[in-house]
Order: sequence, then structure tokens, then C-alpha cells
Amino acid sequence: MSDTKQRLLDGTITAIRQHGIAGISARTIAAAAGVNQALVFYHFGTVDDLLTAACRASTAERVEHWSRRLAGVGTLRELLEVGRTLHEEERHLGNVSFLAQMLAGAQTEERLAAPTAGALQLWVDEIESVLRRLLAGSPFAEVADVPGLARAVSAAFVGLELYDGVDRAGAERAMAALDQLAVLIEIVDDLGPIARRAVQAKVNRAARRD
Repeated sequence: MSDTKQRLLDGTITAIRQHGIAGISARTIAAAAGVNQALVFYHFGTVDDLLTAACRASTAERVEHWSRRLAGVGTLRELLEVGRTLHEEERHLGNVSFLAQMLAGAQTEERLAAPTAGALQLWVDEIESVLRRLLAGSPFAEVADVPGLARAVSAAFVGLELYDGVDRAGAERAMAALDQLAVLIEIVDDLGPIARRAVQAKVNRAARRD
């Protein structure tokens, strides 16, 4: 990739952090990148195409950054602990805010919806693989919608970025509630075989009613 294209990708992320999705334009991107705004159209065709490329590249880089750490997680509580660290670091770097801004833009600009969802799917896929590994052999594995759960976790971390800004204590309580849920699942997993079969039967009956 040329130096100019990389500067435009980086400039796009910087511009969104500074101005939000509503203030993004070829001019604000070019200013952040330190290049002539005509280069936006020369290299990417449209501002939307540049936004799409920046979102995909930025998210892929961050997923790769965290992949090894997530692969080393051995319990759901460890996953949440890594999630806390991930959230704090990505919030500090402005990466969660960038995704949140892209999601906000997708509400009114349909062309941004699919590429933004595609970028978020990179996180979903990574988290789903971890959840499948951690829940293997658990009574919840047979009834849990793991892809749906992975989406819920990904959405929660993006949403917490917005929640943090108005109610930091509330965001912390939300994380603590997830931690309690992880503890309950671990307690069930540590039960003896008879108790686990009873829990499994109860979970199965509840799932059939749904």
C-alpha cells in the first residue's frame, strides 16, 4: 500500500475522532492526513469508500492485535477480564468510538451499513470462536446461541463506549453483572454429574418452551 493511501486511512480515523461522523468530509480527512483533498477521490473514489476501507483496515488490525490474548483465555471470567482490558485500551485509543461513529453514520447512510457490519463481524467471529471453546462440554453449550451471544458481547462493548460518557458507574455495573453471570456458569460446570444432568434437563425444558 502506498504511503499516501495509508495516510488517508489514518487521517480518516483521526478526522472521525475529532469531528464525528457528521463532520467527516474530504476536506477534514485531507487536513488530518496532511494531503491534498483531491487525493481522497484519486485513491478511493468517494468519501464513503474511504470510510469503508478505513473501518475494515482499522478493525482487522485491532482484532489481530488481540487475537493471541483471546486465544489464551481459559474461562469465561478470564474472557471478561480481557474484555475489560480491551475496552479500556480501545477506548483510550479512540477505536471503539470510531466504530460507534460508523454505526451512527450507518443509521442514515445505507451505503455504510454493510461495510460497518462487516467490520464488526470481525470481532464477532473472534469472540464466537473463544465462546465455542469455553462452552464446550458445558450444559449450556447445547442450548446457547453462540453466534447470537458473540454478537451481543460485541454490541455491548461498543455500547459501553457511549454509556461510559454519561454514566461510568452504570457501565461498571453492567460489566460486573456479566462477571456474575460467568461465575454462575462456572459453578454449574463444577457440579457433579447428577446435578449437572438435572441442570441440563431444566435448561432443555426451558429452551423447548421458548
